[in-house]
Amino acid sequence: MSTQTVLVIDDSSTIRKMVDSHLSQAGYRVVLAPTAEKGLELAPQLIPDIILLDHQLPGTTGIEVCKKIIAMPECRSIPFVVSSTLRKQAYVEYMDIANVVDSLPKPFKPELLKITIANALEVGAMIVSSQSDGTAVPEVVEEVSDSSLSGDFSWVSLREVLDFLNNGNKHGVLEIELEHDRVWFYLDQGRIQAVVSSSVTPEDVASKLPESLKELAPVLRFTMSSGFNSQVDGFVELLDRKVLDPRLLRTLLRFQAAYLTWQCFKKTPIAFSFSASRELPALFRRTPLQSSLAGILVEASMSCGKDEKTSIDENKGWIRRGLRGQNLDRSGLGAKQLQLLTHLGAEPIATELLAEKVDLSLEETYRCLEGFRIADWVDVQTVASGRNLVALESNPEGSSLLREILADSSNPWSGKVVRDEFGLQLLVNRKAADYLLVEVTGEDELRLPKCLEGKVTELLATTPIGLIAPEEGNCPPLADELSELLVIHRPYSYDEVLDVLNLLPESKIPSGKSSGIDMNELLSVGESK
Repeated sequence: MSTQTVLVIDDSSTIRKMVDSHLSQAGYRVVLAPTAEKGLELAPQLIPDIILLDHQLPGTTGIEVCKKIIAMPECRSIPFVVSSTLRKQAYVEYMDIANVVDSLPKPFKPELLKITIANALEVGAMIVSSQSDGTAVPEVVEEVSDSSLSGDFSWVSLREVLDFLNNGNKHGVLEIELEHDRVWFYLDQGRIQAVVSSSVTPEDVASKLPESLKELAPVLRFTMSSGFNSQVDGFVELLDRKVLDPRLLRTLLRFQAAYLTWQCFKKTPIAFSFSASRELPALFRRTPLQSSLAGILVEASMSCGKDEKTSIDENKGWIRRGLRGQNLDRSGLGAKQLQLLTHLGAEPIATELLAEKVDLSLEETYRCLEGFRIADWVDVQTVASGRNLVALESNPEGSSLLREILADSSNPWSGKVVRDEFGLQLLVNRKAADYLLVEVTGEDELRLPKCLEGKVTELLATTPIGLIAPEEGNCPPLADELSELLVIHRPYSYDEVLDVLNLLPESKIPSGKSSGIDMNELLSVGESK
């Protein structure tokens, strides 16, 4: 039997929250409408099984909303339950409307709510979802237990809320309110154990399932609910008897969590509420995800985001973010996804280069990085245009002048200056150089640093090299393999450096892209000689 949908149109946030909590636990799909206008919009879209309608709404009345909804051809058979503090006085106005099958006097208790809705569904036909926003009325009955933490997303992001709960190893349920839906994150020790929603339909999730999970689509009817009903209890028994494979079920639950989390981040969340008292349902205790937010978002980007157009900008690169208070829990990430993170630093690196480094396809690399971006772990930055230079200069005056040149935006040169071979190795480990300017030393003849010796021909295939030599007339000759390279002698001036740099041939490496040479291997081989 499919989940029945209840559309609640009520101005009271307390009423909406109480109805949502108790009817969701009873196995219904609950859709909330804070305004009459929203209810009128949602009704023809959702075609709910029943509408719980507040009589006193801002700027209108329940009876006006009811008449407008049943005037829609697709909504004419939806039954209504009217709730009001005016009790029978209000209900009399609806006597001539056949769709109104019962009333619910305010304030009401959860037990009466569930009995009334169940009875009305037995009498009524299918119902359409609507949302209503209303006036303040005396609030009800046994409200949902106060949340431990709540607020709206006008001042904080969903990522920050989940990071806070993860950093504090919190246990409980985080409820996220979207415009049309509510999503619950079950947490234990701060990690995500399950993500559910009673307003998102199992069919929505099933439509995105990969082929390997298609056969489990009917199971979503159980896993998408709050997990507190007899049907779910029976489902858990099947797991305990080993009738179902818990590993395959966990894969389905992970996809479900990825889909719902993706919705929360792609849509505009409105408010949140964290309840530390809520326990994890038996189904999710049996098959917990034990995942970080980043792990879920990468999964979501890989599975749900693949339908979005992939736009890889060759002029954009990826950098690592370091946010204050950011949570870096990496549970749920694969080995290559973790490896991808290790290659990121403060300098933007192109997607193509990162894909080569971790041996993933361009699409997989982009989707993984996009998941990290939504988690705020990485960011996109324009790859420096112009000419990227790595310079090795041990002379203090010379290195200072080179830094000044590279920092000057009036010329096309940018890059880094190091003063020893170790610094050169660290820098090249992070990013391929478009150009090299390297000091040469030696007593009998001037040679490159040991880490580059014997690699000149290979380097020159893609990377132009300029040389820095001691004062002219007071230095040995260049080694034969270096005789054709451009040389600048100390002491040199700003203009002299630019003259030499501008005479270097064009680099064969597009900015921010791989040279095709493994510079790490090149350096390590040279160093071992």
